[in-house]
Amino acid sequence: MKTDVVFIDNMGNGFNDALKLTEKMAVNNGLTHSEGIHLRLLTEEMLSLARSITGEMKASFWIENEGTNYELHMSTQTVMDLEKRAMLIESSSNRKNDAAKTVLGVLRDVVEYMMTPPLIPTYESTFLLSESPYGVYKEPVIWDGYERSILLKVADDVRVGIRGNLVDVTVIKKFGNN
Repeated sequence: MKTDVVFIDNMGNGFNDALKLTEKMAVNNGLTHSEGIHLRLLTEEMLSLARSITGEMKASFWIENEGTNYELHMSTQTVMDLEKRAMLIESSSNRKNDAAKTVLGVLRDVVEYMMTPPLIPTYESTFLLSESPYGVYKEPVIWDGYERSILLKVADDVRVGIRGNLVDVTVIKKFGNN
């Protein structure tokens, strides 16, 4: 079963709709209270992770399930740089780009990686770069990885696929005695 798709933006629109969709699916499928809380937590952390890493967010979110197996899907566009790419890949369970499974996929991934700029400069970083006595400026990392650690502990599998500027995140959770 696949739920409706919820659209979420960086202003928070759609975030509550995604949580309601998750709760509704948990109730309709007869999940226990604890399982429903886990599903909601995974939804919250997955969407927060994407927003924390990618910044601007225009994402699609939906859930698929078959029996007691649940897959939470989120797809979003972002302006990719090497740091963002590394943070996204580090958020997956296997630390690999899920979009690079075939020979052509691996080749495309290598080419995209080589063409990805090291850091997308912002107005602030450009200004600070010109003011820096050392001529080098690296934006401080504000993300502490909290969402990633929660996802990796609660989910059975987290997959991240990057193809160009499109990021697909899939969080898999199996409930019951599997």
